[in-house]
Amino acid sequence: MLVRVALTSVSALGLLAVLGGVAEAAPKIKLEPYVTGVNAPLAMVQPPGDSRKFIIEQWGRVRIVDADGKLLPEPFLDIRNRITPLWHDFDEKGLLGIAFHPEFQQNGKFYVAYSTPTNYEADLAKKFWWSHTNVVAEYTVSADDPNKADENTIRIISSIDWPQFNHNGHWIGFGPDGKLYISTGDGGYANDWGIGHHVTEGNGQDLASPHGKIHRINVDGSVPEDNPFVDNPDAIPTIWAYGLRNPWRCSFDMGGNGELICGDVQQNSFEEVTVINRGENHGWRMMEATHCFNYVEPNNHPASCDQEGLTLPILEYKNCTAQPDGCMGISVTGGYIYRGSYEPWKGAYIFGDWSKSFAERDGQIFVATKNGEGKWSMEKAEVVGFPEEKLPYMLAFAQDAEGEVYALTSVTTGPNGSLDTVYKIVPAE
Repeated sequence: MLVRVALTSVSALGLLAVLGGVAEAAPKIKLEPYVTGVNAPLAMVQPPGDSRKFIIEQWGRVRIVDADGKLLPEPFLDIRNRITPLWHDFDEKGLLGIAFHPEFQQNGKFYVAYSTPTNYEADLAKKFWWSHTNVVAEYTVSADDPNKADENTIRIISSIDWPQFNHNGHWIGFGPDGKLYISTGDGGYANDWGIGHHVTEGNGQDLASPHGKIHRINVDGSVPEDNPFVDNPDAIPTIWAYGLRNPWRCSFDMGGNGELICGDVQQNSFEEVTVINRGENHGWRMMEATHCFNYVEPNNHPASCDQEGLTLPILEYKNCTAQPDGCMGISVTGGYIYRGSYEPWKGAYIFGDWSKSFAERDGQIFVATKNGEGKWSMEKAEVVGFPEEKLPYMLAFAQDAEGEVYALTSVTTGPNGSLDTVYKIVPAE
């Protein structure tokens, strides 16, 4: 959810060829309206063993969609009083993530990630000009009403101060191992530089910084003993992977090997999708996608750099802002591996881009496939029968218990009113 300039001389087809070849003909899809009248939906999750789906609204509410696809009028949780003030023209703060305990049906526990005002008195000398604090909190469902959370059960399990308003990440989700994973952006501003950033290497490469990482924790707030850096005295022990810029929407594959895949928003020239594994360094600020990066001259990529030990993305594409020729978007939005009923899509990764323009909504939906050699390629989906020429902004994607995938969209650049729609992505036959 961040708009930046782009610069590259490589063609779009050339980029795809580098990463595994050009995809087959563009898949044809339809967008079926599923729920409308919500505020900037940033996630929709169906808990295990539950017929309901839960949508988070950026301004601070959790809404329920019942088994019949009806949006209930009363929110499941309303924490607008805890959310830091949001800018209505554009903001990256707010209610950012939701995850349900694997034993939710038994214990009623769920988790939300949100931006709250920083307690400056606790660290006034250092952070009085910082933006906010990103929190992960546990709640429990009300004992009297399954469609209401008990707000008095709040328990903070993670709290990270944030220097800038942007690059928050803060997707949260439970892995197949039962651990809670938390994505964090590099702290904001640009080029992993400035207030709140490590001067010489940036936050992404700094194992003592919580920013630019994937964290892995137990829900009691403790650190899993098998985390990769628990024995490194110079590292934060919750870190699972590092070298990320702004992992905006991640997901675990509900089939296959349960891989964790993130769309990681890059700087000026490229966008990337990456698979996350234990202890990996994904390159930022040394790399922008598969290209060497110089934070002092971000538009001029060095011809070579030390890439030893780095894990590069499975997909990349050109950013549109500065180089419209052959571009595919300006800010990647991570999606899901399709595991639904339509056989031709099974195993494909459905994701998108916020828009090809900031000033005019032009959201994008992509379908990526992996060949027999394990190389990924991507293609823009052809949307059939949509009532407007261009799609709304693509905020996020979602997946239900049957493996079907949804697009969470907005008609404005900021969290304004209840104007937005969730669409189910279906084949256009």
